Order: sequence, then structure tokens, then C-alpha cells
Amino acid sequence: MQEEKKQEEKQKALDSRYLRMARIWSENSYCQRRKVGALVVKNKMIISDGYNGTPSGFENVCEDENNLTKPYVLHAEANAITKLARSHNNSEGATLYVTASPCIECAKLIIQAGIKRVVYGETYRLDDGIRLLQRAGIEVVFMNAND
Repeated sequence: MQEEKKQEEKQKALDSRYLRMARIWSENSYCQRRKVGALVVKNKMIISDGYNGTPSGFENVCEDENNLTKPYVLHAEANAITKLARSHNNSEGATLYVTASPCIECAKLIIQAGIKRVVYGETYRLDDGIRLLQRAGIEVVFMNAND
């Protein structure tokens, strides 16, 4: 029992550190309305990272003249997962750390990527992504940004 509690505390400390790192990574985003960062961690190694922004080769402007997000802007989770597709790593059984809760489109990618755990720091206005992840049996953990 004592050992189990120690493991939980150790995991919570790791989760907190990786989530802080995802917040720092979000600072790379050129988006003005919201900056989001994501890290994919497997076996205590960061195997991928991402932040929200435009596809490679596009201008680094995320919002249109009405300050609305352009439809082709990629979310941080999508960037991290697609980056994995170009590497020799895979995300089977990994944990995704993301500064904002995933939308439903990113939740689908997370499920298909074999990610088994998602830790997020802010709740998005829609919770359909979180509900889909839970339905798929993925462990979802909210960590308050102020913790």
C-alpha cells in the first residue's frame, strides 16, 4: 500500500514536469489567440513534440483578418502525432501531455495512434474529445495549471 502511494506521487511529479515542458513548448506557436503545446512520452522519453500552427511551408499566421483561426491550422496534438509518423518511433502505449484538452478530431488521432494516457492542463469549452477518449478506454488526467 505504501509502495503504491509512493508510485502515484512519483507519477504525479513526472506528469507535472512534462506538462510544464509542454507549456514551455507552446511558446513556439505563432498563434495569437491561443498557444498550445504537446509532448508524447514513452518509457520516460520524449518521443515527439508539437505546438499549434500552420502546416510546413505556410506563412506563420494562424488567424485571419477577423482574428478567427484559419481552418488549416494544425493542433498541437496533431503536429506531435504526425511528426511521429515521419520518425522511427511509435506511440503505442505512450502518454500525451497537452496544455489544453483535446478536441474530438485530435481525440480520434490519439486513439488511432495507440496512446493510452492523456494529461492536460486546461479544459477546452467542448468536452466531446475527452468523452471520446474515455469511451475508448484511454486514461484521461486533468492537472490544474496552478498545481
